[in-house]
Amino acid sequence: RTGRKWSVCQAVIQAESSLQHKDIVGNTNIGKEGLGTRKHRRWTTASTSERRSLVQGEIRQAEEMERSAKAVQLGPQGNWTRWNVPERKLTWSELWSYEPFQLSFLMRSVYDLLPSPTNLHLWKMSEDSSCPLCDKAGSMRHILSSCHTALSQGRYRWRHDRVLGEMAHALEKERRKERPQKKSGSHFINFLREGEKKTTKTSGTGILDEATNWEMRVDLKHQLQFPEEIVHTTLRPDIVIWSTLSKKVVLVELTVPWEERAEEAYELKMSKYQELVEECKNRGWNTWLFPVEVGCRGFPAQSAWRMFGALGVRGRARKAAIHDMATAAERASSWLWKLRNKLEWKPT
Repeated sequence: RTGRKWSVCQAVIQAESSLQHKDIVGNTNIGKEGLGTRKHRRWTTASTSERRSLVQGEIRQAEEMERSAKAVQLGPQGNWTRWNVPERKLTWSELWSYEPFQLSFLMRSVYDLLPSPTNLHLWKMSEDSSCPLCDKAGSMRHILSSCHTALSQGRYRWRHDRVLGEMAHALEKERRKERPQKKSGSHFINFLREGEKKTTKTSGTGILDEATNWEMRVDLKHQLQFPEEIVHTTLRPDIVIWSTLSKKVVLVELTVPWEERAEEAYELKMSKYQELVEECKNRGWNTWLFPVEVGCRGFPAQSAWRMFGALGVRGRARKAAIHDMATAAERASSWLWKLRNKLEWKPT
């Protein structure tokens, strides 16, 4: 009577049979993974609590695969399956903290269900499908990332600076962190007894841990000038972090693209600053370039995680920084969407 087609007993039986089949198959590697890379928890040797968690994980995976298979067959509502960005998980506390408009924008923008001019025309609720600011088709992608009028008015720049401010705050906090001085002197050899194994400590050091006199400039409010002691150039990366004594420089370039264009934006930024990187290296500077992409709907690309990890921001600090950047992009885009029909733009 309720129309519910999902059976708990049938799902558990299928999950248990699938786990037993995985025990027979054994560990399978993907791509260039070596032997022993993946660890498989066997169903036959698992305890009662471990079997319960294995069944729950298997059911979740099966439901997610079924949902993805249906989404691929959809039109614009299934475009999220082509995003090459990490998954974004919302906790219950985050859902309760969301404003109704922001939560509605996030959910409907992912599935392209917002009342854009093209959708209203498709739904036969409007005769005009053009953008309110220009004469092109007013799709959600056009309004949030491709409108030349919005670009010239500085709407996308305003959103970019909101995300850049969060990223700069996290990097400035890491730059100001006190770091112990490296001890210089004689090194001793530690001998081991027969049968003992050497214990190696994995040092979670990053680029910023290699020096203590870092300086940073951010392309916010005032136009950034590249440090003249490094090289003379007209290019303006969003963030420049350098150490004059150790001759190390880090370039960070942020882009807030449409999620499907994250890889394309990464390649464009790499090619744009490659010549500057080579020139810095030729002058004796150790140079790192990190293009970073955060989708306009609040889905950071893997490049954001790599950048923070390489600079030494890890654990909860990295997770919090990326969460703040994603929230800033999502809220700024929701504000752009709310003011899409206004011809004038006054950033706040």
